[in-house]
Amino acid sequence: MACSCSHEPAPVKPHSKFRTALWIALIINLTMFFVELIGGAYAHSSALWADSLDFFGDAVNYAISLAVLGASLYWRATVALLKGLTMASFGLIVITKTAYSYVQGIPPEAITMGMIGILALIANVISAFILYAFRDGDANMQSVWLCSRNDAIGNVAVIFAAIGVFGTGSLIPDLIVALIMSILGLTGGYRVIKQALAERNSSKTVSNLEEC
Repeated sequence: MACSCSHEPAPVKPHSKFRTALWIALIINLTMFFVELIGGAYAHSSALWADSLDFFGDAVNYAISLAVLGASLYWRATVALLKGLTMASFGLIVITKTAYSYVQGIPPEAITMGMIGILALIANVISAFILYAFRDGDANMQSVWLCSRNDAIGNVAVIFAAIGVFGTGSLIPDLIVALIMSILGLTGGYRVIKQALAERNSSKTVSNLEEC
């Protein structure tokens, strides 16, 4: 006897605006990765160094998102799960780097730190503005929005840390910002992982129904 089965809808044709937004965000983040990596090493700033890793992670995430546009819900959710794990991993890396910098005790160069922080903020505000329209999409879309939002928040904190370092000559403001950024990475990663797992389970349920 034939049974009534639900079927997962065919993958939606990739949204051209979302694809364009991803390409712009990818180029911006890859450029800022190199800027902050070099600048963070020069200024001895944990916050800038941590932010450069975040830029690199985001660039990789955007590239992966471009690769799976139009794929099934299961594979989009799987990629989002990997991105969520990456976001959380960067949070743990930042915590480790912050502890190492505290032991070293070398205060960052505030002027360089502040100038790069402002440049990074402009870059992330542009990315966040472009991706804002896709913030309520699936886990894959949500993850790229969260990446840019967290980065913009982190850059504001980096600027304030630079002001704090300049005023006190201490590395503590830099370390505090690095910890804040690690928390953003951990919480953002958890949110993406949670939704991605739910979407993967939903996709598996549909697949099982199709086999009835």
